[in-house]
Amino acid sequence: MNFLNEFLPIMIYILLIVLIVMLIVLVVRTIKTMDKVDKTIDDINKKMEALDPVFELVEGVSSKASIMSDKFFGFIFKLTDKLFSRKKDKEE
Repeated sequence: MNFLNEFLPIMIYILLIVLIVMLIVLVVRTIKTMDKVDKTIDDINKKMEALDPVFELVEGVSSKASIMSDKFFGFIFKLTDKLFSRKKDKEE
């Protein structure tokens, strides 16, 4: 019994020291990983900023095409409306 009273606290201290060392190593690795992630995100942001003019060009072209198609279809609808309204006027 006396042996256990001396041996168990020593084992607990050793295990606590090992646990603390493992936690320190884990924290250091996590910090390194977070630094790498930050660098990667910064690089991605720089590349996305380089592509911003391309996206603005595409947006401008699509808005101009939308305006042109609206005008074209508006003209076609007005033309067909005039044609059909003339036939109705003649029938009455």
